[in-house]
Amino acid sequence: MVADSDSNIAWHRVQLKKNRAELKALETARFTMGEIASSKREGQTQKTIADLKRKIAQSERVIADHDKRTRRPLTTDLNSLSNGSWGHWDAYTTQRQRKPGSPGRG
Repeated sequence: MVADSDSNIAWHRVQLKKNRAELKALETARFTMGEIASSKREGQTQKTIADLKRKIAQSERVIADHDKRTRRPLTTDLNSLSNGSWGHWDAYTTQRQRKPGSPGRG
């Protein structure tokens, strides 16, 4: 997994993993052991599952938005690369070249 400099995104990634595991465990237990449809426990389980799905969707949206803003394009065809925004990547490259003690090019 990639380390995140934004602690909010890192938190969402951890929550996403935890909530997916919990949802899987709940759904597996529900189908393995079975529950009576009219029981109060079934209603509570359904609420918990709905809440977990809502939390998972929220974390996925936050992470997707962050990735959309910060990641480089994964495609390498000329059309995709020419349509992308590269301004912030140029600034990063310029900043790295200005660091004292770093070897210069040329």
